[in-house]
Amino acid sequence: HAAPAPQAADAAAPRTADAPASPRAAAEAPAVRYAPMGDAHLLVEYGPQTLDLALRVRIHTLADALQTAAPDGLGELTPGVRSLLIRRDPRRLGEEALLGLLRELERGLPAASEVELPSRIVRLPLSWDDPAAQEAVTRYAQSVRAGAPWCPSNIEFIRRINGLDSEDAVKRIVFDATYLVLGLGDVYLGAPVATPLDPAHRLVTTKYNPARTWTPENAVGIGGAYLCVYGMEGPGGYQLVGRTIPVWSTSGHAQGLEDGLPWLLRPFDRIRFEPVSHDELTRLRDGFHGGATAVAIEPGTLRPAAHAGPLAPAAETFTTRRAAAFAAERAAWEEAAAATGAPA
Repeated sequence: HAAPAPQAADAAAPRTADAPASPRAAAEAPAVRYAPMGDAHLLVEYGPQTLDLALRVRIHTLADALQTAAPDGLGELTPGVRSLLIRRDPRRLGEEALLGLLRELERGLPAASEVELPSRIVRLPLSWDDPAAQEAVTRYAQSVRAGAPWCPSNIEFIRRINGLDSEDAVKRIVFDATYLVLGLGDVYLGAPVATPLDPAHRLVTTKYNPARTWTPENAVGIGGAYLCVYGMEGPGGYQLVGRTIPVWSTSGHAQGLEDGLPWLLRPFDRIRFEPVSHDELTRLRDGFHGGATAVAIEPGTLRPAAHAGPLAPAAETFTTRRAAAFAAERAAWEEAAAATGAPA
């Protein structure tokens, strides 16, 4: 066998950032952690495990700076909400060289509060409690877990676990919310993971346990504090509220796509849902792949970190009530599990 190629550390020497961090950037800089992932990846994590839009902006600026530096041997970058997975060619980019570069780049990153990003407003039709979503819940109850707390209605479960007065309150929140896309590929094929900009719109749920074996293409669901549009038919665990148009076009002929890319949405897009009937959604879905369905997209910009400050009184009231309802729901599960032996 041939000997492994030597590490090319000198060729990938760290580069100094273009400019020193501003005082604000230095003050806002979150804690950072670097963790090797196998022999060809490195994971960068920022801050605590909480939903913080400022951390997502930090990940974006780091990825942008790393791509601009473009060290030899740099591979694919996979951004998360507060993490960045970096692939490297170990023969051309040594781990210590990459770490050195990351530390240098860190000093030059702007404060998240200073970052303004392209942010389109994308208006998607939503068939509320669509029959296809109802079918997924029915199949689950019949073949997986009949007595699950989210059966027979995911929307009623969302209402209960968030402490809301009615299912209409769930519907009103979803249609009033502006969902910020934090990333793509949450499930499959360009599926967005998104969260409301306004904390008072952040419905929080558990996921199915065990998971569904079937979810309709383009079902819209909520899991944790995140919303997802399923890119294709398959298994899943988010609580379903309805269905929308495709977010992926293999043919590339759909309206709203850019530069021949098959996915409709981009990170930092803002999604607004518009109510439509099941029949109207069927017509829009049928016309999407052939380019007959127009997707309403407005250009714009956004400072995401501006929405990461202290909670407004209304949002604080909502989150306090939500936390109490969530805790009560979990306590009821534990009590039922102790009495019956069913999963909690």
